[in-house]
Amino acid sequence: MDYNTIYKKVETHVSNLFERSNDTKLVYHNLQHTEKVVGRIKEIASHYNLIENDMLVLFVAAWFHDTGYLIGEPVGHEDKSVQLMRDFIKDYAADEDLVNNIEECILATKGGAKPANLLQQIMVDADTYNLGTKEFETTNKQVYKEYTLRYGYISKYEWNKQTLKLLENHRFYTDYCKDLLSEKKRKNIKEIRKSVEEHKSKEETAPEAGKEGGGEDKGAAKAANNLTTKGIQTMLRLTSENHMKLSDMADGKANILISVNAIIISVILSVLLRRLQVDTYLTIPTIIFLTSSVCTIVVAILATRPKISEGTFSDQDIVDKKTNLLFFGNFYRTPQAEYENAMARMMVDSEYLYGSLIKDIYQLGVVLARKYKLIRWAYNIFMFGIIISVVAFAVAVMFSNGTDGVITNAQGTPL
Repeated sequence: MDYNTIYKKVETHVSNLFERSNDTKLVYHNLQHTEKVVGRIKEIASHYNLIENDMLVLFVAAWFHDTGYLIGEPVGHEDKSVQLMRDFIKDYAADEDLVNNIEECILATKGGAKPANLLQQIMVDADTYNLGTKEFETTNKQVYKEYTLRYGYISKYEWNKQTLKLLENHRFYTDYCKDLLSEKKRKNIKEIRKSVEEHKSKEETAPEAGKEGGGEDKGAAKAANNLTTKGIQTMLRLTSENHMKLSDMADGKANILISVNAIIISVILSVLLRRLQVDTYLTIPTIIFLTSSVCTIVVAILATRPKISEGTFSDQDIVDKKTNLLFFGNFYRTPQAEYENAMARMMVDSEYLYGSLIKDIYQLGVVLARKYKLIRWAYNIFMFGIIISVVAFAVAVMFSNGTDGVITNAQGTPL
């Protein structure tokens, strides 16, 4: 087998594929990236003194591993790359084991795949070599731009969160890359994490791709994004304000019930009870009236009585986004510095921030439901208590031995 001939044929063939495609969306997964991966393959493989046949496997796999991007969507591009490789290599290599090894190396670059041998480990490490170098910042921007060109706008903040997750889940497999790249990779993770924590929740108003689409596209994207953001903010603000107004109305209704029934109880205790020694037939109606008023006041007080929580939270609560920092009951016992730090972390996390606003509205709704339920009970008790009391007084007067059914006080005036 003439290895040098195959090397040259592979390089020429793949280079021509990229040049003919001329896909402007491939900002990162282009010929330059492929050439860098081939160079990394040579670098890592030279450390392990591989035989010529294994070098050929890695060389062909490196050249073809991203060619699937040229014939369709990124999803499943590895399988398309394998098909392009097989269509080409059949004219130059009849060894099926060799072709299978090349295929396995290409498929090892799939997300979530685990390399099964040294050749696959070298291939995977060469493909992700940039994650542990100073070039990572540049390549990350290229991948971001490629993504926005293909799928549309995504904020830098959301992109950095995805990138951080990728870096934290990634690992180098060969000892060579572990020793050489792990330290710089840790620094890259630290930088991305810092950016995620400090990035403000306000998203960029337009993707970089808008620059190529002209000022009108960029302006339209900016206007649409601003309209959506303002719409969400207005919705949350109005919903919260409406809940607060309803809460104030509920408190007002409860206060009316408490005030009215407090006056009724005062009158009963100060005036009517003195007549019971003389007009004993009024005892039962008075007890009914007094009981209904007391029960109404108790239920109305329960409707307005505040409930206070512990007033503290832990760092893990912030990490898990379980604490609503917008409600005073969750932080009033927390030191100011700790609360300010937690709020700063929440404000750079739009998901946590909007989640807290939504949670706050939901909790207001739950409190309102309880208030109005108790107030309804209080009004029912008051209404039926008044009716029963009046009927009881009327019946007592009708069946009493009082003169003409008129109740008089000590001075002889009507009660």
